[in-house]
Amino acid sequence: MLKTGSDIIIECLLEQGVDTVFGYPGGAVLNIYDSLYMYSDKIHHVITAHEQAACHAADGYSRTTGRTGVVIATSGPGATNLVTGIATAYMDSIPLVAITGNVPTGLLGLDSFQEVDICGITMPIVKHNYIVKDITKLADTIREAFYIANSGRKGPVLIDVPKDITIGKTEYEPKAPKKIVNHNPEEVNEQIDAAIEVIKAAKRPYIYAGGGVVSSNAVEEMAEFVTKVNAPVSLSLMGQCAFDNTRDEYLGMLGMHGTKASAMALNKCDVMIVLGSRFSDRVICNPNTFASDTKIIHIEIDPAEIDKNIAVSYSVTGDIEYILAKMNEMLPQLEHKEWMDEVLGWKKQYALKMVPIESDDEVLPQDVLEELDRLTNGSAILTTEVGQHQMWAAQYYNFRKQRHFASSGGLGTMGYGLGAAIGSKVGNPDETVINIAGDGSFFMNLNELSTLAKHKLPVIELVFENDVLGMVRQWQRLFYGKRFSQTNIERGTDLMKLADAFGIEGVRITKKSEIKAGLEKALSCGRPCLIDVVINKDINVLPMVPAGADVNEPIMDIDLDS
Repeated sequence: MLKTGSDIIIECLLEQGVDTVFGYPGGAVLNIYDSLYMYSDKIHHVITAHEQAACHAADGYSRTTGRTGVVIATSGPGATNLVTGIATAYMDSIPLVAITGNVPTGLLGLDSFQEVDICGITMPIVKHNYIVKDITKLADTIREAFYIANSGRKGPVLIDVPKDITIGKTEYEPKAPKKIVNHNPEEVNEQIDAAIEVIKAAKRPYIYAGGGVVSSNAVEEMAEFVTKVNAPVSLSLMGQCAFDNTRDEYLGMLGMHGTKASAMALNKCDVMIVLGSRFSDRVICNPNTFASDTKIIHIEIDPAEIDKNIAVSYSVTGDIEYILAKMNEMLPQLEHKEWMDEVLGWKKQYALKMVPIESDDEVLPQDVLEELDRLTNGSAILTTEVGQHQMWAAQYYNFRKQRHFASSGGLGTMGYGLGAAIGSKVGNPDETVINIAGDGSFFMNLNELSTLAKHKLPVIELVFENDVLGMVRQWQRLFYGKRFSQTNIERGTDLMKLADAFGIEGVRITKKSEIKAGLEKALSCGRPCLIDVVINKDINVLPMVPAGADVNEPIMDIDLDS
C-alpha cells in the first residue's frame, strides 16, 4: 500500500508495539506530528516543557515498563536538546529510539536554518544512528533500530529523517518484529558448567548484581539463585530492584556509598559472583585492591565488559535470565550457615543510622525515606535526580518490586528524575510514582511541573531543600579545605508559592514530627504534588570511600567542627 514517510514511521512504531511516544513538535517534524494527529486513537503523545525532559521521560518509561522508549524532536536545537537524555540512556544501557527531523535532503550540508549533523553529534553515545535519505529504506531502518536497541546490551538508537522523506510516498508492507536471540546456547552452556563447579566448591560465596539483572527480566531467577547458593547479596545503584531489599541476604550497595557490611563481605569472600554489572569506578574504587584475592565469576551479556575494568577468573557471556535459569537447574541446594551468620552479624553491627545535628525534631532524610517506605510498603516507583538524595534513596528505601527504580547511574544527570517520573507514571498509571530530588537538581527541571499539571499526572516531587549543592559541598568539605566555592545556592525561592503558581499541591515539612502527616497528605491528594523537605545543609552521605581508595576502608563519620 502507498503511504507517506510520516505515516510509515507511525505504522512501524505500531508494528513494534509502541502505544506511547514523548516529544515536542517543530518545523522539520510537522508531517510526523500531522500523522500522529491522524493516528491519535492508536498512539498517545506526551508533550513536555523541554525536549531533554521528553527524552528522560522515554527513558523512565523504558526502565519501569521494560518496553522501548520513543522520543521525537525537531531539527537543530530540538535534536541537540535530546543529547543529554540519549547519553544518559546509553551509559545505563536503556533501550530507546530517538526520531529527529532534519532539513530536506537538498538543503543538507548548506548550514540551512535549524540544520545540525545530529548523527555526527550523537555517534559516541548511541548503539547506532541513521540519516534516512531514501524513503524506500525508511521502514526497514526503523525496524532495525528497534532490533539494535533491544539486542545484546541494550541502548539508544537515533533515526534522523529529512523533511522531504516524511512527505514523500512509497509502498509499505507491514512486518512482524524480528526475534532477538542474545547468545549461542551451546557455547554458553560450556561456560556455565565451569562456573557451577567453582560455585559448588565455594566456602564463602558473595553475589553482586547490577542493572543487567533488571534489564533481562531475571529478578525471579536471581531470587532463586541466591536461595540455592545461600550467599549474601549486594547491589549496584543500577541494580536496585534486582533483589528484594527486605530479605536477610541483602547487605546494601557496594562501592563509594555502599555499606560497611558489603565491603567486609567482599573482603572475606572466596568466590564473588557478579551478575550483569560492569565494575564501574564508583563500585571498585581502587582496581588494584578490589577483590584481589578472590575468584571472580563474571556473568554479563556484553563481552567487551569482561576483563575491561577488573580481571576475572571465569566468565559467562550471554543473557542473564537464561544463564541463571540454567544454573538453578544444575545447582544443588548449598549451605553456608557459618558464613551467613558472620555476614548477618556485620549487617546488624554496621546498620546505617543518621544522627541529628541540631535537635531531636530535626528532619533527617533517613526518617523521611523510611516513613515513605512504610506508607507505600516499598511498592512505589522511585525516580531520582543526582546527588546526596540519590544515594539516600538507594540506602533507605527498601525496593521490593522489579523495575521500580529509575536513576541516572553512569552519566550522573542532574535534571533526569522529574522527566523520568513523567514517563514512569505514563507507563504505569496505577502505580505511585515519586521523584526524589535535591534543590540543586530541582532547579534544573522545575519547568516540568507544568507537564504534571497539564497532563494531570499525580506524581510526587519530593525535594530535600538544604540551599546547597550537597554532594559537591561534601567533597569540598573533605578534600578542598572547606572552601565552598559556588555550592551555597540559596536562591530564596518559596517552593510552596511555586507549587501554587504551577497549579499543583504543595506540602512543606520542616520538623521530624511533620513527616508522617506531610507524606500521607501527598500520597492521598490524587494530584501532582511538590513536597518541600527542609534539611540541614551539613547532613552528609555516609559511608563514603574517597575516589581511588580501597573499597574496604570507607569513611564512616565526618567531624563537622574540624
